[in-house]
Amino acid sequence: MADKRDFYEVLGLQKGASEDEIKKAYRKLAKQYHPDLNPGDAEAEAHFKEVGEAYEVLSDSEKKARYDQFGHAGVDPNFGGGYGGGYGGGVDFGDIGDIFSSIFGGFGGGFDGGFGGSRRQNPNAPKRGSDAAASVFISFDEAAKGCKKKVGVQRIATCPDCGGNGAKAGTSPKTCPLCGGSGYETRQQRTPFGVMQTQAPCSRCQGKGRIIESPCPSCGGQGRIRKTEQVGINIPAGIDDGQVINVPGKGNAGINGGPAGDLQIQVSVRPHPLFERDGFNIWYELPITYAQAALGAEIDVPTLDGHIRYEIKEGTQPGDILRVKGKGIPYLNGRGVGDMLLKVVVEVPKNLSKEQKKILQSFDEATSEKNYQKRKSFFDKIKKGF
Repeated sequence: MADKRDFYEVLGLQKGASEDEIKKAYRKLAKQYHPDLNPGDAEAEAHFKEVGEAYEVLSDSEKKARYDQFGHAGVDPNFGGGYGGGYGGGVDFGDIGDIFSSIFGGFGGGFDGGFGGSRRQNPNAPKRGSDAAASVFISFDEAAKGCKKKVGVQRIATCPDCGGNGAKAGTSPKTCPLCGGSGYETRQQRTPFGVMQTQAPCSRCQGKGRIIESPCPSCGGQGRIRKTEQVGINIPAGIDDGQVINVPGKGNAGINGGPAGDLQIQVSVRPHPLFERDGFNIWYELPITYAQAALGAEIDVPTLDGHIRYEIKEGTQPGDILRVKGKGIPYLNGRGVGDMLLKVVVEVPKNLSKEQKKILQSFDEATSEKNYQKRKSFFDKIKKGF
């Protein structure tokens, strides 16, 4: 693993970065290098996988702690729960707290079980796998209506050849003869205060409680392998940009027959050329002519469900907000739909001919202050001011 870049460097962070900083950096880089935005770009795909691997470790507090202390050796993805760092590999640092909570098992036999007799954890007990992360890009319409997608996911899976026990086909792990399968060695040391009893990971099995004499060639005896696979997901109608979908049981495989973790998929929604989302409402700038605004008209308006006929009332002003009920975004996992908000934009005509200018001039001369409410109000305020 010497050729791997530092995970903090991959995400552009300093060691000790917060959970929010790690999440923000991952989202930014996952979007930048996502295969959907870089089709056929092998370098971008490699960066995308590297970013995903870095986030998988640094977003998990337990893995992050091991990585901060032992580097890549502490989070070897092929390890079936055992990690290096002082014990020749194979120690599950998730159990270290339980191991050393019983380090003072008794002084001179005067204390049975140490301070409170702490319980030792079975090193071969089933453990839940960690969560995996992925991202998916969808269109504005797919976010509004919901859709089904296939997502490429890098995850740790149970080795298909050994079924997760790490032993070569036809063989099986054996109970460690030194610790009897407990994973711990009890040692006694005479001190000025009496005999101190300590417990440490077994030096023979490195705390696993079992020994694999013929390792599985596919996983190297670790019981798990890293693989990329396509996972089908249902994206609910109404989902918004940046939200995360949790897929239970599709994360990294568990250890010793434990359940798999979850898959957390970040959703990125591409912008729409016409609409802008505002919660569960959508905005649309509605361009109309001067005559349509003044006289009123029935016009075509695009919506997410296709075009509709909409009546513009006489005297509609630039900047007016018109509401079309039920033509927005469906409420996420709920009943109801948002509205469509039309912001009126009155387009002033350009490149007028002499005849058109003459007609427009005649029209202007035929109008008075009673035709312009805002203008009349403006001059009334000036008169009152003086």
